[in-house]
Amino acid sequence: MTSFEPTKKIVANLIDPEEIRIAILDERGKLYDFFVERMLEHQRTGEIYKARVDSVLPGMHSAFLNLGDGRNGFLYLDDVHGIDVKPGIEMLVQVVKNARKGKGARVSPRISLAGRYMVLIPDGHETGVSKRIEDNDERARLRSISKEIRPDGFGIIIRTVAESCDKESLENDVQDLLAQWETIKHNAEKNGAPCLIHKDLGLLERVLRDDLTEDIDEIVVDTEEDRDNIQSFAERFFPGKNIEINFYKGKTPIFDVYNIENQLLELQDRKVWLSSGAYLVIDQTEALTVIDVNTGKFVGSKNLNDTIFKTNMEAAEEIARQLRLRAIGGIIVVDFIDMDTEESNHELIHELQELFRNDRCKARVYGVTGLGLVEITRKRARTDIRAALSHGCPFCGGLGLVPREESIAMQIKRFIRKITMSSRSEALLVEAYSSIAGYIAETFLASWEEEFDKKIFIRGCPEFSWGKFRLDAQGSLVQIEHRINALQKREGWAVVHKSSSA
Repeated sequence: MTSFEPTKKIVANLIDPEEIRIAILDERGKLYDFFVERMLEHQRTGEIYKARVDSVLPGMHSAFLNLGDGRNGFLYLDDVHGIDVKPGIEMLVQVVKNARKGKGARVSPRISLAGRYMVLIPDGHETGVSKRIEDNDERARLRSISKEIRPDGFGIIIRTVAESCDKESLENDVQDLLAQWETIKHNAEKNGAPCLIHKDLGLLERVLRDDLTEDIDEIVVDTEEDRDNIQSFAERFFPGKNIEINFYKGKTPIFDVYNIENQLLELQDRKVWLSSGAYLVIDQTEALTVIDVNTGKFVGSKNLNDTIFKTNMEAAEEIARQLRLRAIGGIIVVDFIDMDTEESNHELIHELQELFRNDRCKARVYGVTGLGLVEITRKRARTDIRAALSHGCPFCGGLGLVPREESIAMQIKRFIRKITMSSRSEALLVEAYSSIAGYIAETFLASWEEEFDKKIFIRGCPEFSWGKFRLDAQGSLVQIEHRINALQKREGWAVVHKSSSA
């Protein structure tokens, strides 16, 4: 990689194990990709189960499988070959699509194990090379190597990051995956159905495996232990590359330092402003996502057609970015501003196709419909950002969105950390909306007190809006207890939570 090529950096907020967040920034410091995973949530994609068939639905050509955790997996019978699927039989299946909006996780008996450079497919026979590797000579070289190293009875698909990779690294990846498969088979043989057989890597490991590419030149983390783990990973997979791996020790939260928090807030807005003054409106529904393009404040040149064309081209670039950042999949319909010529429409469609070419989630642009709309489909690979950070508002019947309890709880924890960095107070009294206060008290308060070495009280305030919180008082334990007593005498109904260890 030459020095003038754009570079990216990974910024990992790992200090709070309840919610870990990883951002990839481009050379301008703009958010390029974002990942979040919570301790209390169960990520399914990639997991392998020894499942039991509960029921078969011939009319839907599908079956429901008991995965052993209280939920069923949904299996399309078209995915099954050589197995007579009927109630009671046991099958080894892998989750290929997470459960969402009341729909069970989709499972498949076709197992695939992802390594750094390749995907190994037990009971397969194919050899393939990622379509995103476009150089014909490199594709031929990798295909030749894959045929040499492919074990009997397995298929191999070479991943994009394997471009320019040597044969020895590919062989090591194969051996690692074969060992993993032997462990899976052993666990499946000794355990009865239904049960979990294999979990995929954690978020940090998955991002390093899938996203630590040649254009990443720096990784910044806020925990020393993870810095050391990443160093070991980089030395193994990038022995000749000098990746700067830094441990951030500052008092200001790491996502504030890199202006990531503000960019995440913007990701939850319907309206997205473009640099020209035009804007997008993004609306997600159960069936599809609709994006509207508006000229807004952009007046452009004196030529109206030229203004519209420039707006649409700028919007196309931002749409590709927003779909990636928001992890939006499924059907997307874009209402670009109408253009007069077919040539302009063709140029716009070509630009969109080029923008999606390097998208890790397979996307297809279908062209302009008779109504002047552009249809796009994009593979849904993970929970979209809206569902990850928010849920339907309990105050408006789901018509609007508010931050999730977990998200507010973590905002409050970061707020408390800021206070403790500059204060020697023995105790704190924090106020938040009533149900948020109760949730924190039940789920996190004891561990936070241990982590910050302070006594923390949280008061439920029904008059607060959903996401509002503030510091009421800090000081000695005696002072805070006097403050609480005064509040309860004055208001009578004041509910103040404290940890069970008090």
